Amino acid sequence: MLLLALDTATPAVTVALHDGTRTLAAADEVDARRHGELLLPAVDRVLAEAGAALGDVTGIVVGVGPGPYTGLRVGLMTATTLGAARGIPVHGLCTLDGIAHAAGQAGLEGPFVVATDARRKEVYWARYADARTRLGDPAVDRPADIAELVAGVPAVGMGARLYADTFTGVREDLPEHVSAAALAALAAERLAAGAGDGGEAGGFLPPLPLYLRRPDARVPANYKVVTPR
Repeated sequence: MLLLALDTATPAVTVALHDGTRTLAAADEVDARRHGELLLPAVDRVLAEAGAALGDVTGIVVGVGPGPYTGLRVGLMTATTLGAARGIPVHGLCTLDGIAHAAGQAGLEGPFVVATDARRKEVYWARYADARTRLGDPAVDRPADIAELVAGVPAVGMGARLYADTFTGVREDLPEHVSAAALAALAAERLAAGAGDGGEAGGFLPPLPLYLRRPDARVPANYKVVTPR
C-alpha cells in the first residue's frame, strides 16, 4: 500500500505519502490564496523525499471538505485527475475527520468538536464521540447560533480559535488546520478494516466537494439589455 493524500479545504495546502503503517514524507504550507500554485510542487517534493514515483502510488486520499469553493476544488480536481491518469482509486474523507484524527493522535479524547473557518462569520463544524467517530453530519452555522451546543466542550481547529468566545473549550495546543498525514493515517486504518468507497459508515466518501452552502461568487441577477439600433 502506498497512499498519496492531499487536502486544500482549509488555508493549508497539505500533502503526505503513507505506506499503510507510517507517513514516509509530508509537506504543509498555509496560504489561502495559492492552493493552485502550491499543490503540485508539494506532491513532487513529497514523492522525491520518500524516494517514490507517482507510478508507485496505489491509491489517492483527498479531503472533500467542507471548505470554501475555489480552494476545495483544487485538491479534488488534482486527486481525481491523478487517479484517472494512473487508474487507481480515489478515496474521499471529510476534512473535519482528518483534524479530529490528528487531535486524537495528539492525545485528545472525546467528546469534542472540530470547527474550521467558513468565512462570512460562519464555521464548518461537527461533533465527535472520539477521534474516529463523528456524531452526525458536518454543518455550517454562525457561532452564536450553536453557542449552547459547544460551550465548554473541547474544541479543535481554526474556526474554534477565531470564535473563542463561543468555543470556550478551544484547545490552542492542537491542530488548527487539517494535515494530509492524519488523513492518510485515517484512510490506512479504514482500508485495513475493509472499508469501501461510495458512502460513509466507516468507509469513504466519493471525491466530490462538500460545500454545505452556495459559492461566494454568483452570476449577476440582472443584465443590462443592449439592443441594436
